[in-house]
Amino acid sequence: MWKIIKNEGKSLIRSKVLLGLSIIFFLILLCSVLLGKLQSDKQMQRSNLAKKQLRNQWENIEGMNAHGAAHYGTYIFKPSNFLNGLDEGVNSVTGNVLRVEGHVQNEIVYAEASQMQAVSKFGKLKSALLLQYVLPLLLIFLAFHSISSEKQSGRLKLLMLQGTEPSALVWGKTVSVWLYGMALLTLTLIFYALFNLNNIDTEIINRTLFFYLSYTLYYFILIGLTVLFAARANANLALTSMLGIWIIWTVFLPNILMSSVTNWHQLPSRNQFKEAMKEERSQGIDGHNPYDERVLELENQVLAEYGVDSLSQLPINFDGLRMQADEEFGNQVWNKHFGGLRSILSQQKTSYQLAGILNPFISLQNASMGFAASDNFHHQEFLVQVEHYRRTLIKALNDEHAFGGSKTGDWDWEPDKDFYKSVPDFKYQNTALDNILKNHLPDIMVLIGWTILIGLLLVFATKKMPIL
Repeated sequence: MWKIIKNEGKSLIRSKVLLGLSIIFFLILLCSVLLGKLQSDKQMQRSNLAKKQLRNQWENIEGMNAHGAAHYGTYIFKPSNFLNGLDEGVNSVTGNVLRVEGHVQNEIVYAEASQMQAVSKFGKLKSALLLQYVLPLLLIFLAFHSISSEKQSGRLKLLMLQGTEPSALVWGKTVSVWLYGMALLTLTLIFYALFNLNNIDTEIINRTLFFYLSYTLYYFILIGLTVLFAARANANLALTSMLGIWIIWTVFLPNILMSSVTNWHQLPSRNQFKEAMKEERSQGIDGHNPYDERVLELENQVLAEYGVDSLSQLPINFDGLRMQADEEFGNQVWNKHFGGLRSILSQQKTSYQLAGILNPFISLQNASMGFAASDNFHHQEFLVQVEHYRRTLIKALNDEHAFGGSKTGDWDWEPDKDFYKSVPDFKYQNTALDNILKNHLPDIMVLIGWTILIGLLLVFATKKMPIL
């Protein structure tokens, strides 16, 4: 088998057509990677500049009380990392700016304009598009040609007469084409890493290894299946069958399965979602209405706690307590409804992952986005961290309004600048690799399962029959 792999390697190197195609494809892939990096760097520069300006505005707030600052709020920008340039996943359509303010949990906005149909019908050139669609198609044709050319030249019969085992032959052909695909992928990652040396750390290296593993498994599945078809059937039927499988895997099944999953686990419409929150929110305390019955109940509790008869006798500012009580009730509403959304999305993801049993391309896409930190799991993790920061920020402001030295009704009282400077800025915590592996373990296991299945077929399906 190793002689076959060696001879196939020499044949691939000597082929001027293949060499030319390889160079062209590599240059296109490298171009798309670099363009993705440039876009990511440009977006990060703009985000960092905006963050710096917003922080400077926050630390120099003037003429505003603490609760006014809560309404003033700030903006959080979604971060990107090294691998986003290879697979940007859902980042281009989910938006990257989130406003944090009092009384409301906002949705992320400002998705990339280039993804709009009105701007571009086909969207932009993406590295993931080339790695997941174009390169596999090239490998399919190459794997098919490696067998069909042997049949047409009659060299295959000669190899059989010389005692070459069919399983060794198909394994040799499969591995040689697979190594060619891995060489293109490896060169791409190496060149991409050279332009991002400052952004590489242990976490990025680990993510890249699992990213690489996902593609190596998927490419082996496609190549092995193509070689098997080419060995067992005539040329026209083999190529047609493999192209049909590729189209079904990459075009039809993902759309059909995703539509089915969204029907099985339906999300509420945007209007239903907002109306349900609005209705439930109205049933709680209203921090801006001092005559609300629930506010009066809170007032009596606070008066009793401090042993006074009126709000004017309180050593604190009751307005801040009222606003925080409003926030805490709102947080319960957001937990229920946004938590419900995350639960449904999690169910959809789990069901879609199971579909990888029928279609390994789904598992590849899930794993690719997951290890590139650009899937919906990372997106939801970012939203959760921002919401946690929002609640911490608003509570700090309301506590300052309540206990910072002002009295009830004194809306002109302002904290000093040192207080606003003391409020920490948002810092995104990267998702631990253990959680990512746990989340995408089904995808990796499906790819490994398909790889083992194809390997067994290559051994046993050709063991007792000549390849003619």
